[in-house]
Amino acid sequence: MIDLWNAPTRSAALDAHISIPGSKSLTNRWLLLSAIASTPSRINLPLRARDTDLMVNALTSLGVGIENSPNALRDYDLQAGPSEADLIITPGKFTGPTEIDCGLAGTVMRFVPPIATLADGDVRFDGDPRARLRPMKQIIESLEKLGAKIVDDGRGTLPFTIAANSRIAGGRVELDASASSQFISALLLAGSRFDDGVEVVHNGGQLPSLPHIEMTVETLAQVGIPVSVNILNSNQASWKIEPGKPQGFNVTVEPDLSNAAPFVAAALVTGGSVTIKNWPTQTSQAGDTLRELIPSLGGKVERNGSDVKFSGTGEIFGIDFDMHNVGELTPVIAALCALAQTPSQLRGIAHLRGHETDRLAALATELTKLGGTVKETADGLVIQPATLTGGTFATYDDHRMAMAGAVIGLRVPDLQIENIETTSKTLPGFGNMWLEMVNS
Repeated sequence: MIDLWNAPTRSAALDAHISIPGSKSLTNRWLLLSAIASTPSRINLPLRARDTDLMVNALTSLGVGIENSPNALRDYDLQAGPSEADLIITPGKFTGPTEIDCGLAGTVMRFVPPIATLADGDVRFDGDPRARLRPMKQIIESLEKLGAKIVDDGRGTLPFTIAANSRIAGGRVELDASASSQFISALLLAGSRFDDGVEVVHNGGQLPSLPHIEMTVETLAQVGIPVSVNILNSNQASWKIEPGKPQGFNVTVEPDLSNAAPFVAAALVTGGSVTIKNWPTQTSQAGDTLRELIPSLGGKVERNGSDVKFSGTGEIFGIDFDMHNVGELTPVIAALCALAQTPSQLRGIAHLRGHETDRLAALATELTKLGGTVKETADGLVIQPATLTGGTFATYDDHRMAMAGAVIGLRVPDLQIENIETTSKTLPGFGNMWLEMVNS
């Protein structure tokens, strides 16, 4: 049964201050590194959402000890849905046999298999029905080239099983990671535990989401695992890691800037302002590009100490922008473009067809249903100005689609969004946060 959520409209300008919970991308990277570290670690202000819970469950099923601890640094507003506890992680010997539920989390289905090669028993991976459509061929083939034994049906997707004692020697592996930067990050995060380390060589189509690889390199450096990086161009690059064990660590997770996107967009739609608290001054998060995109769309950005204020006039202007490195922002930016006064073209995002859903087709379909004029291109969307009307906005079990629908609903009355709770993938309580902001 499909649940329908009445998206609230807002005619008055907003003046809101929002706290965003921790980054999913950083939380899951820190969780994985803590699992293969030499000593216990502490993660402060972690995101507690479906994707991170799936990572915790995956690691504990392999034999890692993960405990809740009282918050030492909590200062988030209640509306942000803060996590109940920080995490203490104790590495352990990886054991099997076991099964890993990946849900729809790309970071689980791609990051965990390389470290599962360290287990002493079979490790089976599966997930949600849509997860079985997400590309996994590059991870499977790369691990096999490095010596792992993997049993699958040959489709290059979930489900598959990593056979017991598949410990791999490591060394050089070449792949085409143009479908997802997570293929590179997955091998790098585990690479120090391979006997000979790893050299990952990308040779193929344009590499997407480079900031996510930079995030991986930065987190590895912070735990004592340096990465030699050689990027010739977007089609050819390599990363090399020597063998070793990450050091235990004590880190605080940054707010998830991509989850800030719909709240930031609300400032432009309503002609008001939204201040995001604790915005990092330096970060590898793709969401930081919002500070560049919002002025291009007609807004204003100001930093006040640790906070960043986004303001709008109610007028939105179309953009021509290569979203290749920040594809996760596309649904919310497309929603803004659909409300803009001038045409837009979003380019460089063919890889979004392999995310939680085919995001390009989904956006074109749902915006067109509401009266929008949207054309799919080979690598993006062309969006023309149009008057949108109410209706039902499908989310395809995709949290970013649900957030895009909420942004459109601020201006378009009688809009119902299917399964708003799909946002719990990365931001539990999003619906309540949104209602509280709109009604403030």
